[in-house]
Amino acid sequence: MVSARESVERRMATRNEAQVRRYFDSKYKHMVVKLLPGEHYVSGEPSEMLVTVLGSCVSACIRDPETGIGGMNHFMLPEGEPGDWRASNAVMRYGNHAMEILINEILRLGCPRNRLEIKVFGGGNVLGNNSTNVGHRNADFVEEYLRNEGLIIASADLRGDCARRIHYYPASGKVDRLLMRRAADTQVFNKENSYRRGISKKTPPKDESDIELFD
Repeated sequence: MVSARESVERRMATRNEAQVRRYFDSKYKHMVVKLLPGEHYVSGEPSEMLVTVLGSCVSACIRDPETGIGGMNHFMLPEGEPGDWRASNAVMRYGNHAMEILINEILRLGCPRNRLEIKVFGGGNVLGNNSTNVGHRNADFVEEYLRNEGLIIASADLRGDCARRIHYYPASGKVDRLLMRRAADTQVFNKENSYRRGISKKTPPKDESDIELFD
């Protein structure tokens, strides 16, 4: 007979299978799952570490401390246009959809809303002269979204002018935040802009599958 825990793990594996980039990191002794802009991942496996790199983008790390089930998203813009997002493969690149989808997926796995532990990161103005200030707009958005939903932020590292690399361990809730070297900030910013251009065309950039944000 399949236990409730095994059922949850199977459901997560089925949902996550298509987008996973996973490898074992001998330094951290964990299976690393890498997230690119517009992606999310939910884990119930204690050996998994979720990793992403953020410039002006924002990631929310959300989990249930009692079950150890949790996940991360990575969004690029505050809100998508109503009415056309369901037809676009860019849905998860907008904060309103990325937050809704991640939270609802964790809730569907049996994690009560009142137990959610939420940590948010990113939203940097990494070049300092970005007239659109999209990073700080993303940070403003995620704070307002969670406030409107009645959800408390347990920890945050938002805004500023540096890119960040985030290591998230859903089972324990631990987060390692590493500030990127200034030379890396422009690279992260340019790659995020490549994704944004794909969003505006409603198609991914031609070289999207080849973009690598990690060492």
